[in-house]
Amino acid sequence: MSVDLKGVDFAHPNGHQALRGISLEVAHGGRVAVIGPSGAGKTTLLRVLATALKPSGGAISVLGANPWQLGRSRLRRLRSRIGMVYQSPPLPPRSRAITAVLAGRLGRWSWWKALASLLYPVDIDGAHAMLARMEIADKLFERCDRLSGGQLQRVGVARVLYQQPDLILTDEPVSAVDPALSDRVIGELNREAQARNVTLIASLHAVDLALHWFPRIVGIRNGEVAFDLPPVRITDAMLQDLYASETAVVPTQAALPFDLPASGTRRKLVRL
Repeated sequence: MSVDLKGVDFAHPNGHQALRGISLEVAHGGRVAVIGPSGAGKTTLLRVLATALKPSGGAISVLGANPWQLGRSRLRRLRSRIGMVYQSPPLPPRSRAITAVLAGRLGRWSWWKALASLLYPVDIDGAHAMLARMEIADKLFERCDRLSGGQLQRVGVARVLYQQPDLILTDEPVSAVDPALSDRVIGELNREAQARNVTLIASLHAVDLALHWFPRIVGIRNGEVAFDLPPVRITDAMLQDLYASETAVVPTQAALPFDLPASGTRRKLVRL
């Protein structure tokens, strides 16, 4: 089992209960989209899985280990097997895109190779290939502070693809990317997970992307699992109920300027 949570709780220092009794199992190679309204607990859930936050209750296993029972060196090795794509990638402004991508493997390289890579890129072709998958290969030597928000997000995805982790976690990875490119980026993440048989768990605000690309959808509301179903079993009424606290429409990408393969799951979502 890649991820195994049993009754996991998490409370922030201010007392806010972000997760309430979350139970979730994801087998190796599983692909899961997590959806829900803002503040539902999606980001907290991903940070718990990334071992950035320690649960305040329940049992957790990530890649076969309880992170909080490991020593420092074993925890560092476990974290090197987890790739996290952030909504706002923590990339040093003055670093170049190639350096940011190659940093994906710093946790696996020897200290001398990691240091050498910071001084001079040790794998230009590898970084170029990952950026090409994100359609920004021309930004290879561009400084991060000169990239747009959407380009920075794609650099963050390219870094995780280069890392080749056993568990890929993404937190709104295409929120600043236009609809056509969003579909391609999510498609690349799915192809990577399938090609290497690794686990992909993605928090997405665009419900139609989740329904189209993922065989399993977990709805989160108020820190609890509202449903855990394949896309074909999720109705518009269930989505309306999930997003009942939001006054806008059920989140969806704008109409994409190209035809997608028929899947039986992509549909126009209704207003609340």
